[in-house]
Amino acid sequence: MGRVRAIFFDAGATLFRERSSRAAIYAEVARGHGLEVDGAQVAAAMRASHAELPRQVGGAFRYSRPWFERFIADVFARVGHPRLPTGVAPELFARFVDAATFRLFDDVVPTLTELAARGIMLGVVSNWSETLEELLGRLGLARRFRVVLASAREGVEKPEPELFRRALERAGVAAAEALHVGDQIEKDVAGARAAGITPVLLDRERAHRDFDGASIVGLGELLLLPLILEGTDPTLA
Repeated sequence: MGRVRAIFFDAGATLFRERSSRAAIYAEVARGHGLEVDGAQVAAAMRASHAELPRQVGGAFRYSRPWFERFIADVFARVGHPRLPTGVAPELFARFVDAATFRLFDDVVPTLTELAARGIMLGVVSNWSETLEELLGRLGLARRFRVVLASAREGVEKPEPELFRRALERAGVAAAEALHVGDQIEKDVAGARAAGITPVLLDRERAHRDFDGASIVGLGELLLLPLILEGTDPTLA
């Protein structure tokens, strides 16, 4: 590939993560509304609901608010609460756009600052709800990104290459001039490759030691890209 002009990032588990598990948050909110729930059962119900619900519910795309309303109802129905108190879903929506729910990884701000100083355009491409830009703003990151694409708003999701193609178009760069950084091989790596973008797997837990491709364990390694990507011009060194 040639000169790197843009780097796109996944959001969850790449830039930030929940301070407690999503299942724990669901269970905590439910208990606050008087429901008796078991965290492990909620976690299992969330996995089952996510696997079984179609990506469009009543015309609403996955991770949009209407889709999540159905998801939340389905999760709690599976653990014995088919009739939810009216405040459960609104509180969950508020929790997942609250900066206090999340923790930025320590390497995010320093790396984004240095990449921007080197003239690299930055963006986010994520399977996330339509509140992604709002959340990035509350986390103090929104101004750092030229483009932000959330699957719920776009109506298309990773690993489909169309989401990446839209990011390229809005950033005004060619696929050969872009990288995508994310933590999932199926969604981030495969999706970026299908769009002609060079993927960089973020493997913070070193769970993919046999991965055949560019891999980093922290975002700071992006500053050493010529050493990571064979054949890359040393434009970020």
